[in-house]
Amino acid sequence: MSYQVISILALVAAFVLATVLPINLGAISLVAALIIGTLAIPGSPDDVADAIFAGFPGSLFVILVGVTFLFAIARANGTVDWLVHVAMKGVGGRIALIPWIMFFVTALLTAFGAVVPAAVAIIAPVGMGFAVRHKINPVLMGLSIINGASAGGFSPLSIFGVITNGVVAQNNLPGSPLILFLGSLVFNVLLNIVVFLLFGGRELLGRVADTSGETTDETAGAAASAPREPGTSGIASGGPGAARATTSGATGAGFTDGEHPPVTSLDLNRSLTLVALIGVAIGALAFQLDVGLLAVTAAVLLSLLAPHTYKGAVAQVAWPTVLLICGIVTYVNLMQDIGTVDFLGNQVAAIGVPLLAALVVCYIGAAVSAFASTTGILGALIPLAVPFLLAGQVGAIGLITALAISSSVVDSSPFSTSGALVTANAPEDRRDYVYRRLMRWGFSMVAVAPPVTWLLLVVPGWL
Repeated sequence: MSYQVISILALVAAFVLATVLPINLGAISLVAALIIGTLAIPGSPDDVADAIFAGFPGSLFVILVGVTFLFAIARANGTVDWLVHVAMKGVGGRIALIPWIMFFVTALLTAFGAVVPAAVAIIAPVGMGFAVRHKINPVLMGLSIINGASAGGFSPLSIFGVITNGVVAQNNLPGSPLILFLGSLVFNVLLNIVVFLLFGGRELLGRVADTSGETTDETAGAAASAPREPGTSGIASGGPGAARATTSGATGAGFTDGEHPPVTSLDLNRSLTLVALIGVAIGALAFQLDVGLLAVTAAVLLSLLAPHTYKGAVAQVAWPTVLLICGIVTYVNLMQDIGTVDFLGNQVAAIGVPLLAALVVCYIGAAVSAFASTTGILGALIPLAVPFLLAGQVGAIGLITALAISSSVVDSSPFSTSGALVTANAPEDRRDYVYRRLMRWGFSMVAVAPPVTWLLLVVPGWL
């Protein structure tokens, strides 16, 4: 049995073990990386350790820590609550529109060139503030933001679009940047309609928040009395306890859970925090600076200005989530280093039926991207499909678009950067719920997106 097959089996075993036992999957993944690395990597123990640590996602670590650190401060002093209040006034208080506003704002950012993780890192904490204040299911909010990022992610100006179109051009394949962009946009809009219906969107219809930030229900309590899925604790329907996830920091005094009055004005701390958030957004979106390092810098500057006020902020970083995500990504990167992805690609190349090979390529893209960089997967898998694309038996534009969609919609997995950011910024008492629902949804996308896009874009042969 090859090391590549063993690494795949070890990954499956890690998931089973973490599901059966209350052990952090990231920690299990690091142990698996040590075992597989020792078996597959020649050299001394130091060489094995160096190879494992080379796959540690340092950038993702800093993003997760930096963003949750900064927004812990923003939640504590009431800045997030104030943003929620202002945005609600802008939409006339119609709560059902909030997830869609988050969807289109994130799509607009990525369509004009924002890196997908940066856009999600900036919008997710604000969106989760909306979810807490107005008792929206955090999974609905998180998936709307992730789907929005994917919807705009393949525009000709975006990083995904530039990379995909560049790889296509380098391999002398026919391409259509417009079809790639529109295909992803339409697919994600339709997908988000499904998300809206599945995760409590219908219960939001008719609910309106007044200018003080409180919520009223035009349906005379129908949403509150509607049955809900076990484990949601009333988030979707506005049941008791939903708003406890915010901090008590309307005064900037602490980081404990509890109800607090709506924040409708800016004080000095909130004004400085708002300036910091705008600075991070401009630096990340306009100048392409690392959003994690920017967020850490902003959080430290705010802490220097009020060290005693924000001394509890670091404790609010989602450390278990950081361990989980960084551990699993480290292991998947090791799998790539020992040739597991290339091994799967070679197996695809041996398939004699082009249409079946195209479906398998989409499945590989979806499965690997759920745990790793979508950008890296797009650059690696399109060349694997070149031989049978050049043969003309499968439409290049259709397959590339199907592969792009299949590899990006799985970013909702909590092991991918976007899903990790949403999980890390979820209210602490709902974080496990969000993590599990995103994992189920992400894996369902691994199973569903490839055959759907394959049937729509590849099998008909019109692209």
